[in-house]
Amino acid sequence: MLNDPLFLLAAGACLVVAIILAMGISTFGKPGIDNAKRSNKFMRWRIIAQFIAVMAILAFVTIRNQFGGQ
Repeated sequence: MLNDPLFLLAAGACLVVAIILAMGISTFGKPGIDNAKRSNKFMRWRIIAQFIAVMAILAFVTIRNQFGGQ
């Protein structure tokens, strides 16, 4: 499974989502309008990255089931 490029793409996308989430959460506790705007921007990026990650996971599962890769 570690040799499958689609699996690596899905895992990398999940890692990107986790990093963006951590960056967004880290700005929640800081005071100021600029930090609030930055936090909202990170959360919007997280939604987009999460969508890409879910699509990559679904593609991996679908292709793996169709072609019987084990």
